[in-house]
Amino acid sequence: MHSFPEHLLKGHANFMDGRYVREKDRYRELAASGQTPSTMIIACCDSRAAPEMIFDAEPGSMFVLRNVANLVPTYQPDGGQHGTSAAIEFAVKALEIANIVVMGHGRCGGIKAALNPDHSPLDAGDFIGKWMSMLGELPGQLGTNSMMTASEQQTALERISIRNSIGNLRTFPYVADLEASGKLAVHGAWFDISTGELWVMNGDSGDFVRPEL
Repeated sequence: MHSFPEHLLKGHANFMDGRYVREKDRYRELAASGQTPSTMIIACCDSRAAPEMIFDAEPGSMFVLRNVANLVPTYQPDGGQHGTSAAIEFAVKALEIANIVVMGHGRCGGIKAALNPDHSPLDAGDFIGKWMSMLGELPGQLGTNSMMTASEQQTALERISIRNSIGNLRTFPYVADLEASGKLAVHGAWFDISTGELWVMNGDSGDFVRPEL
């Protein structure tokens, strides 16, 4: 039998001696009263783009959903098992989240795979390929643009995908209704791993801009 990874045990020991000591009262309050985060972050499961670190979040302040390439499907109440949709339903209907942020990032492996569909799948099940097919014709449209380098195409699709996921998010009836009534705000963001910069999507134009700190 394999032993539990030593680096995780050491990390937990550091947590107990550091952050937990500083925020012990907060953790105990959360344990007793439950969570009441105001913001949901839909992010990629890439290990380099952890929302809690990027936003220096306090425990209990963000409800985080991570999946491959931070994609949001359309609303499909078909009886299937939809993990992303279940998390959105819980965040909006149970936690009454005030903000949803779809956050992509640079050098996303899922987006790279979508732009290179001719590569062999990692496994016969090709779960990644099927998941990324949610982007439809968008990767192909970008891939035929010979004026853009491969890295430019990837950055463009990473940002276009965020706008696409926001559009899909708005197919959820309760999301659309709450946004229309001003009770819920939907945002887009893109994180550059190499520089640490955060680019925020303008809700009117769809452009990504760096906010002033």
